[in-house]
Amino acid sequence: MDAVIVENLLQRLVTGVLVGSMYGLLCAGLGMIFGVIRVINFAQGEFMMLGMYATMIVGTAIAAAFAIGPAAGAYIAIVVAAGVLAGLGWALQRFVISHVSGTRVAGSENEGHFAQLILTLGLSLVISNMALIVFGSSARTVQSTLASSSWTIGPFTKDAITIFVNQARAIGCVGAILASIGLYLFVQKTRAGTSMRAAADNPTAATIVGLDVGRAYARAFAIGTGATAFAGGLIAMYYPFHPYIGFEFVIIMYAGVVLGGMGSMLGAFWGGFAMGLVQQMSTYFLPFQLQNATIFLLFLTIVLLRPQGLFGRSVERA
Repeated sequence: MDAVIVENLLQRLVTGVLVGSMYGLLCAGLGMIFGVIRVINFAQGEFMMLGMYATMIVGTAIAAAFAIGPAAGAYIAIVVAAGVLAGLGWALQRFVISHVSGTRVAGSENEGHFAQLILTLGLSLVISNMALIVFGSSARTVQSTLASSSWTIGPFTKDAITIFVNQARAIGCVGAILASIGLYLFVQKTRAGTSMRAAADNPTAATIVGLDVGRAYARAFAIGTGATAFAGGLIAMYYPFHPYIGFEFVIIMYAGVVLGGMGSMLGAFWGGFAMGLVQQMSTYFLPFQLQNATIFLLFLTIVLLRPQGLFGRSVERA
């Protein structure tokens, strides 16, 4: 095979892994919310957007206050922004979304999903338009040399096959994978995670044995929101953003969650990862403008062959 073809394929494979890991974390955050609370949250993209702006603003302030580089300040700000957005998510679920979800709508028509759609779409519009008023419509970026710098891997052979890895994307990939592993271990290995899984499986039984289902729901929403804001901060290190950027990603998030299997956080990560990988590999064969079409072609194919998703379970309905 021609060396140029091999190099192009390897470059796209590496980029697909970098992008897919970020999609995976975004989908895992959304999967956490839907898997535990069964809330259809169309404001998830706006939480990512707020994480981006918070990273830019707080990172600049930290860099100036402590006389450190803008990149270091931004990465510290990503953690701060995730914590702040997690707190916002907790408050929203506790005082707003809880009125249209959980036991309050159990047994009602469509179990409150119509109300959830309207409420979260309203939140999406309010948040994005407030951001437009405050920040304007111009695209912003986090000032860092990492976005324009790459590590060189290779050459591997006498044909000088070389791979270039963008530094900001690579750091984001590592951060996204570590955060996803942390989420999975938290849900599977901790007492708080066990209470969330119990509340998701059978809220009535969980209440009978003494679990605070409302607290478990709020915790799940907070963690899902914080994870999405964390991913948004990592993406902001190399990707320009604006108040309506959430719409570009929320469709991919939902497609990844459905692809992996509704209710499975691990499946949501792999669903998002697969979409990023296919999206980037497709640019070798198709124009750049059609890369999103390929991920939805993958989505439709998987849903037709396996409606419950890659990691979902079949449910028999009466």
